[in-house]
Amino acid sequence: MPTIRPVQPDDLVELHAMVRELAEYERSLEHVRSTPEDFRLALFGPNPALFGHVVDCGTELGGFAVWFVNFSTWSGRHGIYLEDLYVRPHLRGQGLGRDLLAELARTCVARGYARLEWWVLDWNEPARRFYASLGAQPMEEWTVHRVSGGALDRLAEGTPAAGSAQGGRP
Repeated sequence: MPTIRPVQPDDLVELHAMVRELAEYERSLEHVRSTPEDFRLALFGPNPALFGHVVDCGTELGGFAVWFVNFSTWSGRHGIYLEDLYVRPHLRGQGLGRDLLAELARTCVARGYARLEWWVLDWNEPARRFYASLGAQPMEEWTVHRVSGGALDRLAEGTPAAGSAQGGRP
């Protein structure tokens, strides 16, 4: 019987393999730069800021949830941001994704956190239906923004972004 438990150091190679499987499903495998060592440092280093749970099937890991704590200035309370949720294809339909999310919900309730949230790709209809069946609501009026790569470097240096007008406030 599969069980949900916190990630352990011995899980990291298989956890990373599942991250790559998820990236391949999301048509983005070429963007994966992480290594098992990156996960070791993030999850078990001196100041861990990343947390995770796995589905332990005895002979293999069947899925994972990797998350971190965020904060709402409006509620004045922390929450969980789910970075990735994945169940291996041959184990889907057994309630394991729901079990992972239920474990995170229990963590929220036990710690007094206000919410559990995540992103889902617009084209991923199976995931959208699954999340809706749990009562998750899409945040229709919100658009994700990201600064990375050279734009992140330029912002850190105080250099205007390429093609941007100078002056005024963004």
